[in-house]
Amino acid sequence: MSQGSLKKTLMKQGMKLMSDPRVLKLMQDERVMKAVMQVMAVPGKLQSFTHDNVEKIAKAMALATEDEVRDLRRTVRRLEEQVATLQRNEDEPRSNTKRGGSRS
Repeated sequence: MSQGSLKKTLMKQGMKLMSDPRVLKLMQDERVMKAVMQVMAVPGKLQSFTHDNVEKIAKAMALATEDEVRDLRRTVRRLEEQVATLQRNEDEPRSNTKRGGSRS
């Protein structure tokens, strides 16, 4: 069963449940709604918790995190561009003097 068909099946079953009068009455209870909202927040909290702990472990083991590697790559790319610009600027006066041109 693919993820798309599973999602469709779950949505169908959810819609059936929501049309049941017993479920509707239950959903009107504030305590139930509060519990449902807390359950829905669990995946986000879990992901955040996991991400934070992975970073702590990486730092404890002196490993670079994904964000740090991304920042380093960006810095290296920027430095490479600066070096290329400086090399072009350095080569430019040489090529002018070779052609017999002088800078005034």
